[in-house]
Amino acid sequence: MTKSSTWSALRNSAFRRLWIATVISGTWVAAHNDAATWMINLLTGPPVLISLMATVTSLPFFLFTLPAGVLADKVNRQKFVCAINLWLAAIAAGLAALGWLHLLNPYLILASVFLLGVGFAFNAPAWTTIVSQVVSDGELPSAATLSGLQLNISGIIGPLLGGFLIPLVGTNFVFAVNASCFLLVVLAIRRLQQPPVTAKLPSESFFKSFATVVRYVRCVPALQIVLTRNFLFALFISAIPALLPTVGLKVLHLGSSQLGLLFTSMAGGSVIGAVFVISWLRARFSPDSVTLSGNLLIVLAYVLMAFVRQAEPFCIVAAVAGVGWTLSASELWVAAQRAVPSWARGRVNAAVIMISQGAVTLGSVIWGSAGAILGASSTLLAAAILLLVGLVLSRRLSINFAVDPEERISRFLSITEDPRAPTSTALTALFPS
Repeated sequence: MTKSSTWSALRNSAFRRLWIATVISGTWVAAHNDAATWMINLLTGPPVLISLMATVTSLPFFLFTLPAGVLADKVNRQKFVCAINLWLAAIAAGLAALGWLHLLNPYLILASVFLLGVGFAFNAPAWTTIVSQVVSDGELPSAATLSGLQLNISGIIGPLLGGFLIPLVGTNFVFAVNASCFLLVVLAIRRLQQPPVTAKLPSESFFKSFATVVRYVRCVPALQIVLTRNFLFALFISAIPALLPTVGLKVLHLGSSQLGLLFTSMAGGSVIGAVFVISWLRARFSPDSVTLSGNLLIVLAYVLMAFVRQAEPFCIVAAVAGVGWTLSASELWVAAQRAVPSWARGRVNAAVIMISQGAVTLGSVIWGSAGAILGASSTLLAAAILLLVGLVLSRRLSINFAVDPEERISRFLSITEDPRAPTSTALTALFPS
């Protein structure tokens, strides 16, 4: 149980600059996503294509995050993240240009969402590693919460901004501004100082790096627990991005501004969870108890979403789902960082992201297809019941890691000088079961 202020990591000037840049950029990414969803709704009838937005967003993370993690441990991370954000800017600008030329169709929009997802997939491991190097271990819980809070602040402002601007200036303007905001992230990254190298590791081939990840996951119980818990959480939480736009547009018959308000409500709940709830819970309860609370809130939200059919109460339910999402995701992210040695952080973070996004991809297909066949209400009820079953089955997979991560790493380095090929003794010292 960690007594840590939600805002403590913002005292770190380097993290603060990164955080502000990502809030601004993330706001326009959220507005971009709202505009893309609205365009697909205008250009096509079948709701399944709207559900596919979640699939094509998460699929690149499953396909490319692990090689991205290998690259994050082998290249200059700052230059790599700058290059990726230039790629993202180019894709968003290209989508705006196609829109102004009246060449857009649903499949081009889905393709652009996939290409943006490729950029985010390659960005994620390096970005996570940079953030974890910028902050201290004591600031890590705050950084985890603030990283989620950044997404939620962006999720509040972005859809509202998109919903306001789409009727006034059109979706193409939103796409173009989003492209320019990726450049703010590039500027923030370029101002960082490269962190000192903590260990001299022998040169390792690109493909051998994959074997290193596989070996660690196979031998380290803590990583197996983290990956399993992230897979289960992502599988069930994917019902929200798969079904929420369909419910909003096809069941509640919301307009563009109302759709933005729905996503804003969920993000608002996440902010409430991050600012007012999670620090209080962390000071009093274990990580397992915090994640359980979050998952139970998600179950409640799914049941209510199945029956509420008025926009205003539904927005309140979406806010409840946002609180639960933040509580669970923040604790799982902290557990993952504390189960990762710094010299392999990029690769192991990539494995965590890959497993999570693979589950989101699978879940999006399952929930989207089930929604098309059974209807949104029946699918949400099924998701609630299955999530409860998953909580019962995973109750022994504790993330209450007792040993301090720095102590684990010190023990490990004192046993072996080559952490790429650790002995079983070193693994036991690093991650006791």
